[in-house]
Amino acid sequence: MNYSFFILPFDMEIVIICAVALFASLLTFFSGFGLGTILLPAFALFFPLDVAVALTAVVHFLNNLFKTGLIGKLANWRVVIRFGVFAAIAAVGGAMLLERLARMEMILGEYSIAGTTFQITILNIVIGCLLIFFALFDILPVFQKIQFDKKALWLGGTISGFFGGLSGHQGALRSAFLIRLNLGKESFVATGIIIACVVDISRMAVYFTSGKDFHFKENYPILLAAVFASFAGAYFGRQLLKKVTITFVQYLVSGLIIVLGILLGLGII
Repeated sequence: MNYSFFILPFDMEIVIICAVALFASLLTFFSGFGLGTILLPAFALFFPLDVAVALTAVVHFLNNLFKTGLIGKLANWRVVIRFGVFAAIAAVGGAMLLERLARMEMILGEYSIAGTTFQITILNIVIGCLLIFFALFDILPVFQKIQFDKKALWLGGTISGFFGGLSGHQGALRSAFLIRLNLGKESFVATGIIIACVVDISRMAVYFTSGKDFHFKENYPILLAAVFASFAGAYFGRQLLKKVTITFVQYLVSGLIIVLGILLGLGII
């Protein structure tokens, strides 16, 4: 079954979603987040939200596995273990809370722009404010001398894992912690990828045992196309990684986190 909300040729849906998947995957390789955030709205254009979330989660996980093969050997495994264990546990709690919130109406307000209605929820505001806080923490001069040591990894893992399970926006919070550990550029990216895989497994285990039918058989052509497009984005991102400085990555991460936080708070994402 095709759930398209727009009267477009089926091939056009594939083209749009694949283009977004490729771009988002390329961006994610540098920033450590972005694929799920950008790809979910693209899927949501053509599918009900619950189906869009499920399809995005699958693409996100398989893309992370692919990137693990490209650069996973460069990960800092001490950080992965100390950060990832807490992230995985917290992701289960976040995903379970999401299941409860999905059944509740917590809309604080609505507004329209160009005929499109946006809703502001408590969840949008909380996550948006957290993202902006962590972004500012990373780039404001007053915080530049502060460094996270290994003792703080459990906190970063718990926070990012929880919100990863709750909303899927795990990467921005994770990057805000990891980028302060003075990891090398490639190690920073690789470590984040491994941790993202761990969180994806935890949250998908909750999503897909909720009893919902996500109609994977009917939608596998678009799903497979999006997966391979994300692989292509990851491959090209790997080729460009050596040409990008860690300072550029740091400011790119912070800028994207701020934009994402604002869009979330406004209910646009």
